[in-house]
This record gives sequence, C-alpha cells and structure tokens, in this order.
Amino acid sequence: MAVVLDAFASYIQNMLTEMAKEEVDMLLGVSGEIDNLGTKLGDLKNFLADADRRNVTDQSVQPWVRELKDTMYDATDILDLCQLKAMERGSSSLAMGCLNPLLFCMRNPVFAHDIGSRIKKLNKRLDAIKERSATFSFINLGSYEDRSGKETTSRLANRETSAQLDRSSVVGEQIELDTRKLVEMLTEDPETTATHDKDNKSMVLAIVGIGGIGKTTLAQKIFNDDTINRVFTKKIWLSVNKDFSVAEILKRAIIESGGDHHAAGNAKATLQRILQNALDGHKTILVMDDVWNDQAWSDVLKTPFGNAAGHGSRVLVTTRHDLVARAMKAREPYHHVDKLDPKDAWSLLKKQVIRNEDEEPLIDMLEDIGMRIIEKCDCLPLAIKVMGGLLCKKMARRGDWEKVLNNAIWSVSQMPEELNYAIYLSYEDLHPSLKQCFLHYSLIPNKSTVFFVDDIVSMWISEGFVEGNSDELEELATEYYNELILRNLIEPDLLYVDRWVCNMHDVVRSFAQYMARDEALVAHKGKPDIGKLNSKKFIRLSLETEGSEAEELEWSSLQSQKSLRTLLVAGHIGIKAGDSLGTFPSLRTLHIDSTNFDVMAGSLCQLKHLRYFSITDPNTSRLPVNIGKMKFLQYISLDGCENLVKLPRGIEKLQQLRYLSLMGTNINFIPRGFYVLTNLRKIFGFPAHMDGDWCSLQVLEPLSRLMGLSIYGLENVLSSSFAAKARLGEKVHLSYLFLNCTSRLEDDGQLVREDEVFSEAEQQQIVEVFDELCPPPCLDVLEIEGFFGRWFPRWMRSIAAAPLENLRILTMDDLPCCTELPNGLCHLPCLELLQICRAPAIERVGLEFLQPQHDHHHTSQLAAVFPRLHNLTLTEMVEWEEWEWEENVQAMPLLEEFLLESCKLRCIPVGLASHARSLKKLYVHDVQHLNSLENLAAVVELEVYDNPDLMRIANFPKLWKLDISGCQKLKVLEGLPALQKLELTDYDMETLPIYLKDFKPTNLQIDCTLSLLTSIAAGKFSHEWDKFSHIQQVKAYANDGDIERKWYVLYTREPFNLETNVADRYSKSRNCFI
Repeated sequence: MAVVLDAFASYIQNMLTEMAKEEVDMLLGVSGEIDNLGTKLGDLKNFLADADRRNVTDQSVQPWVRELKDTMYDATDILDLCQLKAMERGSSSLAMGCLNPLLFCMRNPVFAHDIGSRIKKLNKRLDAIKERSATFSFINLGSYEDRSGKETTSRLANRETSAQLDRSSVVGEQIELDTRKLVEMLTEDPETTATHDKDNKSMVLAIVGIGGIGKTTLAQKIFNDDTINRVFTKKIWLSVNKDFSVAEILKRAIIESGGDHHAAGNAKATLQRILQNALDGHKTILVMDDVWNDQAWSDVLKTPFGNAAGHGSRVLVTTRHDLVARAMKAREPYHHVDKLDPKDAWSLLKKQVIRNEDEEPLIDMLEDIGMRIIEKCDCLPLAIKVMGGLLCKKMARRGDWEKVLNNAIWSVSQMPEELNYAIYLSYEDLHPSLKQCFLHYSLIPNKSTVFFVDDIVSMWISEGFVEGNSDELEELATEYYNELILRNLIEPDLLYVDRWVCNMHDVVRSFAQYMARDEALVAHKGKPDIGKLNSKKFIRLSLETEGSEAEELEWSSLQSQKSLRTLLVAGHIGIKAGDSLGTFPSLRTLHIDSTNFDVMAGSLCQLKHLRYFSITDPNTSRLPVNIGKMKFLQYISLDGCENLVKLPRGIEKLQQLRYLSLMGTNINFIPRGFYVLTNLRKIFGFPAHMDGDWCSLQVLEPLSRLMGLSIYGLENVLSSSFAAKARLGEKVHLSYLFLNCTSRLEDDGQLVREDEVFSEAEQQQIVEVFDELCPPPCLDVLEIEGFFGRWFPRWMRSIAAAPLENLRILTMDDLPCCTELPNGLCHLPCLELLQICRAPAIERVGLEFLQPQHDHHHTSQLAAVFPRLHNLTLTEMVEWEEWEWEENVQAMPLLEEFLLESCKLRCIPVGLASHARSLKKLYVHDVQHLNSLENLAAVVELEVYDNPDLMRIANFPKLWKLDISGCQKLKVLEGLPALQKLELTDYDMETLPIYLKDFKPTNLQIDCTLSLLTSIAAGKFSHEWDKFSHIQQVKAYANDGDIERKWYVLYTREPFNLETNVADRYSKSRNCFI
C-alpha cells in the first residue's frame, strides 16, 4: 500500500518527539539538525493533504510525491538507527557499569559521523523538495476534522437519485425476497411490532452496504411496491448525498409531499413549518437515499416528520455506514445488501448487453467469458452495469470480449468514473491514518491464508499507522478495524464469531491496490504482475502462490527489491541454501507461509528494523539464538510451526515485545526469565507445565498489561496454588481468556469411560485449579475447552463469586464429565453469545440453568434472565433428552439466532416459544427424538436437517425461508402464510412430499435423485406435476457422481417455461404453453 503523506509526516514527528533530541544532537555532532528535521516536516505538512489528493490524477505531481516519500522513508530508517544505538548503549552501559552515554558514543565515532552526515543530507533534500513544491501551488486544506466539516463543490459528491426504478437493474429472486421482507416490516401494525420507538411515526429502517452494491435499486423497488402505494397516503423520496443543503432538502420534501414551497425563502424554521402542514395526519413513507451522516434527519427532518406525520409512518434510509444507521436510531438488525448470486449477475450483464432478442443466443455463447468478467466485478451490481455499458459497444464475439477481460480497463484509472468515484468517495471520507489501514488491508493475501483481527491490527501498529499512546495502540487499531466494518469497506466473515475475520470486496480491493500502485505490488504466481518484480522498486510486496512446489516462486527472484518494508508471502516459495533475509534491511513486517524457513533462520537478526514477524511453516524447527538483538521486534507469531519445540533464551531480551503466539507449535516449556517481558499485551498458546516445584503460570504474575491470553495443558498444573500465582483476576486490561485441558473425548464426541481416564482426585484438582483462574470483571470473551471436572469452577456457578458484568461471549467445548450446565451465567447483563459444544454427560437441563438461587442482590433486579443474549448454540450434547423451561420463566428476550444440534431432545420447551420473541433464525440439526416444531411466532428462517422423527412444522406466521434436508417422516406443513422460499434436499425420497400441494411458496428448490428429477422433468405428464405446478419458480437438481447439480429442471409458472437437460425423452429444452 501507499503511505498517506499527512499521516506519514505525523508518524515521523512522533518519532522525533519521543527522542531525546538534545542528547542525540550532542552525541552525533549535528547541533540543531534534529530540530530542523522536525521543523521542515511541519512546514511541509501544511499542504500534504492537497498533494496526496492531486497525486491520484496529476502526473506532474507524482514524481515530487515519490521523492518526498523516499526521503521520509530514509528519515524513519535513520531515526530507527539512532534509537537502536541508544537501546544498545543502555544495555551495554548497564552491563559494563558505565552509565555515561557520552562514553559509549566516543567508542563509536564512525557511527556518530555517519548518522550525523545522513541527517544533514536529509535536511538538504527536504529543503530542495520544499522549494520545488511552490511549482504546484499546493493549498492548505486544514486538518481532517476541518476538511470533513466543510462542504465541497465536487460533482462527485452529489450523485442525484430518483424514485424511478430502472427495471433492467432488477434481477434474481433475492431482491424480490428482500423487497417483500422490508415491505412487510414497513407496513406491519405498529402495535404488534416487538421493537419500536415509543413514537411509531418516526421508526427508521436502514439498508446498508458498500457503494455500488444495489442499495438504491432495492429502495426504489420498495418505494414503487403496490403494497406501499396502498398503505401510505404520502410518499417522499429524497436524494440526500454528502453535501446536502438544508433549505434544498426541505424544499424537495415539501414538493414531494404536495406542499406549497413558493415564496417560502430559505429559512429553516419556515420550511419546517410548511412541511409539517403538508404532512399533517398523513401516513407517510420517507426514503432518504445515500445518507452520509445523520444530520439531514436529526437536525432537519425529524422534528416536522415526528410532529405531523400520521400513525404508522416510516423512514427508510440507505447508507454506506452502519454508524449513520445507529445515529438515526434505526431498527436493528439493519438490512445489509449482499452481492449478487453469479447466475443473477450473469442475467444483469445480459440485460445491459443485449440490444434485441436476436442477440441473446450469441451472448449466451459468451457466458464463460462473461462469468470471468463477473468474477472480476466481484458480483457487485454497479461494476457489472459499468462493464455491460462497455460490452454493449462491442461486437458479440469472443475476441472482443476477451480484450475487455484482459484489458487495462481493470486498472482504476481507466474504469468509468461512476464506478471509481463510488468507492473513491468512501475512501476520501476516511481519516488519514485510517486511509493507510484501508490501503494496507488490500495487501492481505485472501485465497490460501486466514488473517485474524489480531494479525491485521498488529501489522498496522508495526507499520506505524496507528497514532496514540503506546498503552492504547491495540485498542485504537481495533477501533480502526471496526470503523472500516461500519463503513462497509470490509465485511465480517460469517464463519467466524465477533468479526474476528473480515473480507474485502474484490472491486474495493482493486481500487485500493490501484491507489497504492506506486509503492505496493500484490502478485500471484503465473499472473502478469509478477513480472514487475524485475522492473520496478516497491516498498511493500504481497505474494500468493498456489499449486505444487514444482510451480513455486523462487526466493532469489525477490532479491532486487532491497527497499521493501513489508513482505507478505502466502503459499510455497522456493528457498535454497544461501538464500538470506539480509537483502531486505528495511523490513518492518514479514509474514512467510508454508516454506522452508530454517535455511534463512540465521539471517533473521539482520533485520534491525523488524517489528512484525510471522511464520507458519510446519517444518520450521528453530529460531535464531541471538533473537534478543532484534530490539524493535514487537509481534511474533509462530502459528502452525509443528516442529518448533523450544523458544530461544534470547527472547527474554525483547523488551518491546507486545504479542506472542505459540499456537500449533510443540513448545511446552517457557523460560523462567519470561516474566521480564512486561510489555506483552497478548500471549496465545502459552503452555502450562511444571519444572520441579516451579510452574510456568508463575511468570504471568508481573505481566499486568495482558489483554489476551490462551493457556494450554492446564491438567499439568499439580496444585491450585500455582494457578493462584498467575493472578489473572488482577489483570485489569484482560479482555480475552482461553483455558484449555487436553481433550479426553473420543473422536465421535462420546464420553470416555471415567474409571479408565479420570480419577476422582484428578477431577477435584482440575476444579480447584480453575477456581484460582478467576478472570477479572473487565473480561469480554471467555473460552473453555477440555475441562474435565464434574462441576464448573465456583466463579461460573455464582455471579457473586466473580462479577463478570462485562462478559459478552462465552464458549465451552469438550466437557466430558460435566453433568449440568453452569447456573451462574443467566444473569450476566452483557452476555450476547453462548456456545456449548460436546458435553456428553449432560442428560437434562433443568430450571437451575434459568433460575439459580439469588446469591447476589443485583440479580433480582433483572426482569429476565439472559437479558442480552443474541446467539445461542447447543451442539453435540449427545445424551441430552430434557429441557425444562416453564412458560412463566422469562428468559432470552433478545435471542435472534439459535442452533440446536446432535442431541436426543424430545420437544422444544414452551418457554422458548413464549419468551424468545426476537428469534429470527432457528437451526435444528440431528435432533433424534424431536417430532414437531410449532408456535415460534418471530422466526423468519428455519433449517431442519437430519431429524429422523420430525413429522410436523406448524404455526410460524412470519417464516419466509424454510430449508428441509433428510427429514423423511415430515408430513405436515401448516400455518406458514409468509413462506416465500422452500429448499428441499433428500436423496432417498422417491416422490415429492404431499404437503407441497397445500401451500404456495414463491420459490422452491429441490435436490434429489436423478430418478425423481426425471419424473419432475416430464412436466404435466408427471405424477409430480400437481405438487409443484402452482409454484411460481421451481429449480430442481440431481448429482452425477462427484459432479454436483449436473442435471437440472427449471420451471416458471408465469410466463410458463420448463427447461431441463435430463437425458430422457423430456431432455430437450422447450418453451410451450399448457
């Protein structure tokens, strides 16, 4: 990525501030030069924001910017060396009993002269750069806060939208389902709405997503829906934009509502009064499109709308930022727009390209190229429409389409402005420090390696992108990460909890990589960009290789990139004897994945500036013994280095170390001197072990700054007194804690025989050890794995024993001996996610889980237990048969998602149906004795998989999506009036189920045997015809060996169409009327 000049200058100024400038001046013989450096940077900083902006498009500015950046990079290297020598001087002086720094510098006159000369030359370079800057007439744009508070006149920020719907932009079933869902929410009776404002007239719903993903199209479709037209007597569409005018937006609202705006002037109060009169008593829907902040609502429209609009009026807002929806107090959860399905994306591209019906067969023959273009567009609707606009000017020939696919059009400078600026506006709205983090995120390999939030924020800190107090850097970096999510520039991967992993849209990634093109290269083996390694100098390099070792990139091919400060390698890279890291003396960040690192381990210490080091090679067996010389090293990750069995003693000298991960290694010994690393914030994979009468947990006592900690092998701790010495409860910054014992369960999750594995003394001892590992009240996330006590530690059984009032996430996995769930959790005020997995000894969950004894005065004040729980997972409790939850016990009022899997539960408790009124998504998998699911009024999505006794699903009034797989006894579906989509998977059924006759979803998807598919393909001649002919759209598939969904039948009721490729007498595609 490219550094942002404004932020980079601030980073260097901070480095200068932290130095003892007078001492350095004196020692180096460069009196005043350090001060001069700071002054020159301060002078330049006044117009760096403008220089950065113009650097995007003004080619005359670009060489000047490159020269300035090179000079600033050199400055950081020089200042680093000064600090390094100061640290070495301090260590040497103490070791030799010499505390006078002058004596040390006198022993190093060559170093002093060299550094002094370099600083003088640096200042001369800055003088010349400052002088040349006058040529460009840069202007002072002020601080980011000043800039973001000013209106701009840029046409880019004023995209005007209207309520008119372009039908060519509407494709696929998802937008239809989303429209119905949101129309239902907008028109539902306010009295029956579970979560709404006291003033129902101003309830706000939000559509959120990145620019170009289709928010406006969805809002237009909703605005023009027949139900909306029937329910609301007034409709207002406002295109708000970033730089809206208060007077203009009020006038437009008055016009849309039929009011008189003539001779009203521009006075806000007057216009608000006129609007209020126009709305008086009318049930109104207000759509605010493309909102960048909440001011247009909070300061302008909320008062007249709230005072005058009729009962049941609604506001629908589209925005790129979750923060805007939150500020407008929109109803949660917000509606996030997803990318298009590839098939729908192809339909959208065809709509843009086909000029007449005769062209469709020709375009269909180009589908393979079109799908590759769609892949490059990342299924983003705006990108596809832009490409469609280009392709429609070309001939429908393979050669022409391939030219577009391989053209430089994919560099942002050549792409149409509409697509560029949709993303550029979001980028320009970022703080300079956040811009750097955003650009850096585009370097992260995204195919073969998973990078967690800790990896990302650690790299940002190592690169100097995070400004702030040293004690708060991780918190600040995490705030940056979350802001990128809230701005929808990165999006959480739903496979991971709590935003631990995020992805970046390919189109957004391409934009960011273009913005960083002069300094950073993201390349893949076999792709054209890899050739740039030999022709251009880069500061940051991200390589991703796939395939066999025979196809791997050679390490020697990187040797020309001597200026690298960041090197990220994911996948195999060929390393041979003699290869070295010493070629890259300026590296700050190094990540190497799956390669033979042992060959180069000895050269690691040549990287004097290195802050972040991550290696995941399973063959790595050693780190350099003199690693302690790497004074700047802050982050070490050794995840997956299976052959690594010990840490070098020198690690105790890394006084700046903030992060250490030993996950996936076989390191089972911690040096006794580890306790001196008091700067550590996070330790993962810490081994609990004994060494005579000493326990490794003891070294944790002085590590008071710990924010994250995972401990493995706690069964090795022989006495609870050793656990007490860790003093976890006193670590006031600890937000994440993982406690592990080695698994005692069989591979199938069944309980092992206790008399063969556990003694009563062992079970008692592990409980006592965990008793002494009580976390502090500030804890946010707790994970427990492999705990084999018969009962839980006392701080989980009683809220009085450990007031975990901030605990938000709790997961417990592999609990072989626990016979009941902990009963001290239900009153935790902040608990949002609870996961309990693999607890084979639990047969019954009783009232104690929901109604523990009130052992703390605070508990009785809460109206409901588990008051903030949103997500509940109970899986592989294989002997669990009974769940007692009576109707009068109020619990889980905010529960939204529930996964129940692999147990013997006979029925869902009545309390769940009565009190989990926010439950939207329910997943029921492999529940052996469950025979019915009924009366869950709020559920909108239901999955039922492999429930052998399930016979009945009834009374789900809001259910719109139902997914059924492997439930052969299911015979009754009733009371599902809102159902829109049914997915049915069963490779054993010989005929379609009878219940299909009795209801009418909009969409039916079937995965079945080829035999049944063949029958379906017969259409009106099939015995199955009367079971699906009344459904608007049916898609049915069958596999062919390992080829999934090779065979298909596609049916549409109106206008009638039936297509199939099944190899029988109905295999020909046909389009006929019945």
